[in-house]
Amino acid sequence: MAASEEFIPVGKISGAFGIKGWVKVFSFTDPRTNILEYSPLFLSRQGEWIEIKVAGGHLQGKGVVMGIANVTDRDQVQPLIGSELAIKKEQLEPAEEDEFYWSDLQGLTVMNLDDETLGQVDHLLETGANDVLVVKAKGDNTERLIPFVMEDIVKAVDLDKQLIQVDWSKDY
Repeated sequence: MAASEEFIPVGKISGAFGIKGWVKVFSFTDPRTNILEYSPLFLSRQGEWIEIKVAGGHLQGKGVVMGIANVTDRDQVQPLIGSELAIKKEQLEPAEEDEFYWSDLQGLTVMNLDDETLGQVDHLLETGANDVLVVKAKGDNTERLIPFVMEDIVKAVDLDKQLIQVDWSKDY
């Protein structure tokens, strides 16, 4: 199977649902039910990605439940709990101009307008109003939360140069 870098996490199996082998899924997609639309879907098992086929599913409360082909009872689900679900990067639709997938932003270097390096994007947070870059500086363990607001705060994103330029002071 291919290297882990080719895979984008889209959810995680959080429990068993019912007696027929369905699983509860914490979906990272927006809307949550989009996870059911990916084919193929991959399951992380002992460091390897295994292709699985979704055999139905729906929104259940605040989560998603789904069936996995060839998983037919609750006992088969138990070893899968905690497993990550992913897709291959090429399964994503191309992003529009000035839109980015979170996975593309993670690891990028963040610099301000004074050419000061603020750190690297560790992960992002969804706040409702806008997404937030969690930027960690190496060496001094500084963590900055920078709103991902194009034009106002985020001046440029250059995926080729692995760089995000922001209007943000080192003192914030």
